[in-house]
Amino acid sequence: MTSTHEEPAPTVTGGAAGGLVAHRRAVRRRTTRESDVLVEADLDGSGRFEVSTGLPFFDHMLSQLARHGGLDLVVRTAGDLEVDAHHSVEDTGIVLGEVLAEALGDKVGVRRFASVAVPLDESLVDVALDLSGRAFLRYDVTCGPDAVPLGNPGFEPQLAEEFWRAVVTSAGMTLHVTLRYGRNTHHVLEASFKAVARALREAARVDGASVPSTKGVL
Repeated sequence: MTSTHEEPAPTVTGGAAGGLVAHRRAVRRRTTRESDVLVEADLDGSGRFEVSTGLPFFDHMLSQLARHGGLDLVVRTAGDLEVDAHHSVEDTGIVLGEVLAEALGDKVGVRRFASVAVPLDESLVDVALDLSGRAFLRYDVTCGPDAVPLGNPGFEPQLAEEFWRAVVTSAGMTLHVTLRYGRNTHHVLEASFKAVARALREAARVDGASVPSTKGVL
């Protein structure tokens, strides 16, 4: 399954002083015996996406990440789904994290920190994010005991944690994802992806001219 959404997007943006600022873009490909993953991202995009992983629900989640994160995103994953979805999901997270790290570069001027609470019907998820250069994940999202794989082929809810762990490890960021309450598995996972997207959008926003750290580097 392929999820696509296209809107016109400029190749440059206006800077604070009226100049032109290049977009922060990166592309990576990773090929192993278990998967072949290509990811392209533009942090200064408009939320366009082209996503194909062979897992319809995962495609839906990655599309939320692009749309609500305000980044243009291309993901093409071909994995050994005949084994299960684990390799495809984890390896996509690894490559996405590498792309985010490259696109962020030296992080000059970024806001660095962000936190947000995102509801989806009965579910509410809190996310706090730090573009710290240090990989740490706290994932406190527990789906009900009756949770079943979503979509066909199925996406097991526990794979969301493996995805985010791969992302933060490759990107070098600190991420806390906490489910405050929720019952519907689809709603819980979608709220969590939207919340990370909004936090990443805010943390990566450029509004200064220096690295936001007393060390001078992130």
